[in-house]
Amino acid sequence: MKMSAAEISQVLKEGELEKRSDNLLQFWKRKTCVLTTDSLNIYADTQKRSKGKELKLQAIKKVDCVERTGKFVYFTIVTTDNKEIDFRCSGEDSCWNAVITMALIDYQNRKAIQDFKTRQDNESASPGQQERRLARAP
Repeated sequence: MKMSAAEISQVLKEGELEKRSDNLLQFWKRKTCVLTTDSLNIYADTQKRSKGKELKLQAIKKVDCVERTGKFVYFTIVTTDNKEIDFRCSGEDSCWNAVITMALIDYQNRKAIQDFKTRQDNESASPGQQERRLARAP
């Protein structure tokens, strides 16, 4: 059996969130969510039998508009294409917004390190680069 990327990734948090629907009435719908080191997976049912939506961390720009009211913590996930997705969770539950933000920062740091190492490998692989860089140094 082939495992999906979400199953291979480490699960950071699992539980319920409410997502505001995109339609005109904008009802809050309870969703089962699984946050991994690479994505936020959103399912319509608690058994995760429904086909879930996967929101990759690379597609998230930021977690924004955190507001706490009496019963709920409200927050918005802004994607790289500037789409806003509204969520809320109960105030007693440990804050999803903080866990998602930390996962996003961790993902961005891992990506930056990977990009840096790739750049270093490419520079060291091309002969003469070191000499050219040294020749330009003052």
